Amino acid sequence: MASALSPSDLAARVRRDVERSVLRAKNGIKYVAGIGRPDLGRSPKDTVWTRDKVQLWRFHSEKRRYRPPLLLVMSLVSRSYILDLRPGSSMVEDFLEAGFDVFLLDWGIPDEVEAGNTLETYCDEYLPRAVAAASAEAATDGVTILGYCFGGILSLLYAAGHPGPQVRNLISAATPFDSSKASSFPGVLNPGRLEPEELFDETGNVPPDVIANGFRLARPTAQIASYANLWENLWSDEFFEAYQAVDQWARDQIPFAGACFAQTTRMLSRENRLAKDTMRLGGRPISLKDITCPFLNVIAERDHLAPIEAASPLTSAVGSKDVEELRIDAGHVGLFIGRSSRKVTLPKVIDWMRRHSDEL
Repeated sequence: MASALSPSDLAARVRRDVERSVLRAKNGIKYVAGIGRPDLGRSPKDTVWTRDKVQLWRFHSEKRRYRPPLLLVMSLVSRSYILDLRPGSSMVEDFLEAGFDVFLLDWGIPDEVEAGNTLETYCDEYLPRAVAAASAEAATDGVTILGYCFGGILSLLYAAGHPGPQVRNLISAATPFDSSKASSFPGVLNPGRLEPEELFDETGNVPPDVIANGFRLARPTAQIASYANLWENLWSDEFFEAYQAVDQWARDQIPFAGACFAQTTRMLSRENRLAKDTMRLGGRPISLKDITCPFLNVIAERDHLAPIEAASPLTSAVGSKDVEELRIDAGHVGLFIGRSSRKVTLPKVIDWMRRHSDEL
């Protein structure tokens, strides 16, 4: 049986609870009113290459110690600043601090002009040119590519379709390789139900709210749990600021180029061609066995979009002899964002990169 609190301990607890209630009210008002939102993606950078709406950024650094440079490739439907969220919680910041020359490929926000963009547009046009631009800017013959989420799929398709020394190392992170085991749009686009074109808006693209709703369908109770966690910790300014940053990014969805979405639905989701080794781009076969550079597959063990059973088969699908799989106790976003990322994920990825890089 627990002993009764002393008067002083009881007073201290009451005072703490009152103080937390005041802080909850203050931060709750800020959250509902949408004020005091953090300024995201702040690491200094230069735009070193552009094509259409695509931009290649090179981040400032005086600590570059390794080559080849690192090229970060993001998904098509999420804003790239998640990789440079805010000071103290930035994947870019950690790679720069570790001595790498960091580039990030930002796809821009598609409109009717990009509605006809296909997988070939991204993997056969934009990515080869971005890799060449990064190599030229850094005065190297190749790059290390890190593709996150669907950016991992694009990086795999590019590397397999354009084998050569320009891709020195390849890292795939939280990548839903085997679509039969992934669940971003559960059941909605199965054969016999919706066709991808039925989701297009007047621009010929899939609008952001459809993308966001698809992610919610994959994890219908997540928002309730997120709000409960927010309320429990709303008194903490540090927690609230971190929550605001990720929440702002999660709400900041962008359209999915229509033609690419239709291809992705039919070839990757329904037919699972990448996992079945039957993929074709531009009329030519694309096989991951043609990827022979060192390869690292980073998997989040609590990832609801790219669960272990969807991500792990990728490790043995590539043709590389130098292959490693890294499993991290994290969720899809937490893999590279937050304290555990800085303590666990990034040090291990950085160690692998250093072992596969040259010192300047």
